[in-house]
Amino acid sequence: MPKNDLIGGALWEQYSAKVGERMNHPRHRGEITEEQAKAMGARLVVADWGAEACGDAVRLYWAIDPKTERILDAKFKSFGCGTAIASSDMMAELAIGKTVDEAMKITNLEVERSLRDDPGMPAIPPQKMHCSVMAYDVIKKAASLYKGVDLASLSEEDIVCECARVSKRTIEEVIRINDLKTVEEITQYTKAGAFCKSCIRPGGHEKRAHYLVDILRDTRAAMEKERLLAQADAGDFRAKNLIQKHRLIEKALDEKIRPALAADGGSLEVVDIREAAPTGEVSVYIRYLGACRGCVSSTKGTLQFIENLLRQEISDTIRVVPL
Repeated sequence: MPKNDLIGGALWEQYSAKVGERMNHPRHRGEITEEQAKAMGARLVVADWGAEACGDAVRLYWAIDPKTERILDAKFKSFGCGTAIASSDMMAELAIGKTVDEAMKITNLEVERSLRDDPGMPAIPPQKMHCSVMAYDVIKKAASLYKGVDLASLSEEDIVCECARVSKRTIEEVIRINDLKTVEEITQYTKAGAFCKSCIRPGGHEKRAHYLVDILRDTRAAMEKERLLAQADAGDFRAKNLIQKHRLIEKALDEKIRPALAADGGSLEVVDIREAAPTGEVSVYIRYLGACRGCVSSTKGTLQFIENLLRQEISDTIRVVPL
């Protein structure tokens, strides 16, 4: 019987051709043995993630060059649906050639987008997004093992959903990365709350330290606070109040200036900020610390560097005054 007649063609239309191809012909399914890793001059890392009880689990194999920390090869074995196979296959492919730190930056969104035929069309239906999240989690597990962080007992992973083995960290990150707004979306993306449901809210058959409703509320509140702060940082510098100006100046110092000074053993602190009402000029009074104190260039070259950068990054109304 054709698959369209068996389960309805509309369902298959929600999957990209790339997903279908990797479901049926995964390129990286298999394993890497110790002997194979040794022949590559690599260290073998084997990581497991998921829960067989709920029908999804993946084992990831990485062969890592210990000198460069670059992933020379990656394989996987998946216990789960075709979407889990396709997501795991793409996850393995995206990791190959990257360093361990670079691979840790791979998100479930990158996995899903890499499986799209059309950049504007999702590769999989929303209820299957948890498969790409599982691929994202096993990468973190493999990286932790390589770096020597003992997560075998998951003692550092504050598990919220015992049924699907989903951690608080994963839920928070998935809410942020995918801009989730409801508990139902969390369940679609992670499977947390899909089974016994005691992790959704208080009152279930088993008491929890954390509930999905609380994690969603707190994470969304933090996201909104960050959005408002970013909004306050944007716009005309002259129109901001003194506190907002101070925050922008400190941010530029932390990101652009203090690291450069620290390389030579020095630093600085902001002692005061004053505004000249008629002209709008903002005077930033600084005190040099460490090796910068008494340095010949602190009143010339270094001072010019600091002032030019603040004027370039923030506003040409800024003047830097050393004390």
